[in-house]
Amino acid sequence: MVLFRREALLGGSTVAALAGLSVRRARAQAGQAVRIGVLTDLSGQYRDNSGPTTVLAAKQAVADFNPSAHGFSVEVIAADHQQKPDVASGIARQWFDRDGVDVIADVNNTAIALAVNRIVVEKNKALLISGAASADLTGKYCSPNAVHFAPDTWFDSHSTGGAILRDGGTSWYLIVADYTFGHALANDLTNLVTSHGGKVLGQVPYPFPGTTDYSSYLLQAQASGAKIIGLCNTGGDMENCVKQAAEFNLSQRGIKVAALVGFITEVKSMGLETAQGLLLSGIFYWDLNDRTRAFTKRFLPKSPNNYPSDLHAACYAAVTHYLKAVAALGPANAKAAGLDAINWMKGHPTDDDCFGQAAIRPDGRFITRGYLFQAKTPAQSKGPWDVFNVLSSTAAEKAFRPLSEGGCRLIHA
Repeated sequence: MVLFRREALLGGSTVAALAGLSVRRARAQAGQAVRIGVLTDLSGQYRDNSGPTTVLAAKQAVADFNPSAHGFSVEVIAADHQQKPDVASGIARQWFDRDGVDVIADVNNTAIALAVNRIVVEKNKALLISGAASADLTGKYCSPNAVHFAPDTWFDSHSTGGAILRDGGTSWYLIVADYTFGHALANDLTNLVTSHGGKVLGQVPYPFPGTTDYSSYLLQAQASGAKIIGLCNTGGDMENCVKQAAEFNLSQRGIKVAALVGFITEVKSMGLETAQGLLLSGIFYWDLNDRTRAFTKRFLPKSPNNYPSDLHAACYAAVTHYLKAVAALGPANAKAAGLDAINWMKGHPTDDDCFGQAAIRPDGRFITRGYLFQAKTPAQSKGPWDVFNVLSSTAAEKAFRPLSEGGCRLIHA
């Protein structure tokens, strides 16, 4: 059994209240059902690369796994965190205390992931981070009750940033979303650039969320003399930066814009006329292989206007592996101790149509092959969502920060 309501226009407290009402009614019908809460951006700028399509990805994972064949049922509910940690925390606490939710997925904002994780640990539940991106989530803030399936800031900075450095781009200026994710990405990129003999000539934070005009930040970057403008943001912010940089003709002045974190949804929104040549890192693309194409074929009837991004695929894989843990441990045991479910997930290899065979390290980091994509030219594209060429790939063991360098307290020397 899967429950899903479109709640994009509702505030956090209202969403939680309605979710609680529906769940309590379902509880009487479903007995020991496993309950998955997808806490995501249903109405803001991350709505397309995560948001409602992430909820559909969780539902797809449930449908493909077929929990009834394993002797249990699953309910999926969703709520809008509104990009506010306090709203997200309130929803998470009510889900756990009143509504019988066992695991939270997505949390596509690092500050929100950190806030929700504290409650997850306190309640001994499970957290499937398939949206937030800071590498600190498996570093200094690693959690025994969480796994991190989304690409992270170390991966993105080393893949896209490393390619640009190898191409001679050694002078940088950073435009930074002023919250945990933006600063983590800026820090990881700065460390990479300086370790390769390059220089970060400056950086400017901008208010997040709510900024739409990046003219002054782009002009500051141009005035710095840097040849590379690194965008430490994603979603609509990244789109607007790229579009406005094109309006300023920065490329004709010898300045390259590097979108360090981006997804198929942003490239499609910008259009290849604007995005062509843009370098992006990722762990998933719908047209990579037979299994990714098979997943996309099953998924598109649910989401015909929004092809799956890395984050949608990450949620699908995370929920799939969690359901395997529930089947192995038994639903009663998995519900009673989220820590046990997470430990099972870490101790067993993953296998799904989005990523194939992969693994989760002891620090909670899901590791899989990484890719460097380049947005196609309009002439190269064979359809609206045929947007990427694969320039290179990196083995899972090298795509993410080495386990020994993260500083995770769960790792013992």
